[in-house]
Amino acid sequence: MYVDPRGPRFGAAVTTVVLAAVLITSSGWLLAAQAVVFAVGAVAGLRFAPYGVLYRRLVAPRLAPPAELEAEAPPRFAQAVGLAFALVGAIGYLAGLSAVGVVATAFALGAAFLNAAFDYCLGCEVHLRLVRVLGRPVVRYVPRDQVRTVQQAKEKAYAS
Repeated sequence: MYVDPRGPRFGAAVTTVVLAAVLITSSGWLLAAQAVVFAVGAVAGLRFAPYGVLYRRLVAPRLAPPAELEAEAPPRFAQAVGLAFALVGAIGYLAGLSAVGVVATAFALGAAFLNAAFDYCLGCEVHLRLVRVLGRPVVRYVPRDQVRTVQQAKEKAYAS
């Protein structure tokens, strides 16, 4: 499955705003809501993630089609990493351990900001390195017109 790479970046921008609001308000419940957003993206896929739906319905129709598509696996892994940090932070805030909440939220905010501002996805990079260590084929971006060719090549590589 491949996605428009601008969608996860849009999601990271919204996430940056939400996480900044969490740091300002120390709201464990707002961070828990962000954890739910991360969970949907990690478990159900980016097409069902709330920020992905917003991107597809409100932003994407106003843009030209992307020149290349991105494999969905790295951003989904990044969503799972964000979920872990959001859960730790929410538990910290809600249990009265504000320092734990602040640190976990700050780490997640840093990663979201890097993706939103500089198109550098830390979770995606970790995923790609893990895949390489496991010796699996790695494809992150492909031109739109080559999506089917790349999928066939990956299927052939996994079959051997």
